[in-house]
Amino acid sequence: MTIKKTGSAHWEGSVKQGKGTVSSESGALKDQPYGFNTRFEDGAGTNPEELIGAAHASCFSMALSMMLGEAGHEPSAIDTRATVHLDKDDSGFSVTRIALVTKAKVPGISDADFQATAEKAKAGCPISKLFTAEITLEASLDS
Repeated sequence: MTIKKTGSAHWEGSVKQGKGTVSSESGALKDQPYGFNTRFEDGAGTNPEELIGAAHASCFSMALSMMLGEAGHEPSAIDTRATVHLDKDDSGFSVTRIALVTKAKVPGISDADFQATAEKAKAGCPISKLFTAEITLEASLDS
C-alpha cells in the first residue's frame, strides 16, 4: 500500500531578494509566503525548517499515541515540539539535529514504560526515518 500526499512551492527571483509561496494538497497551507527573510531573518511567513518541525512533531505524536494505545495505555493528551537545527559549515547548510520535546498525560503508565515507548515512537515515526540528522528526545509525563 502506498499513500501519496503532495506539497508544492512556487519561487520567483534570486535567493536573497526573491520570494515564494508554499501550499499543501489538503489546503491546510495555501500560498503561505516564504523567502530568505523568513528563513534566515525574522520576516513574516514560513520556512522549510519550521514545516519539517511541524511534520515531525505531528508524526511523532501520532506514533506515540498508537504505541501507547497498543500497550494498553491510551493517552489523554500529547504535546510535542520539534526544534530543527540548521547549521552552516564549509560545505553549506545542513539540518544537523532535531530536538523533540514531548509532554503527555497517560493514565496508569510508569515513567520507565513511557520513556521506552517514547524512544520506540522516535525510532518508528515515518518522518524520523527520513533524516540522517541526529534526533534527540526529551519526554515527560504530565500529571
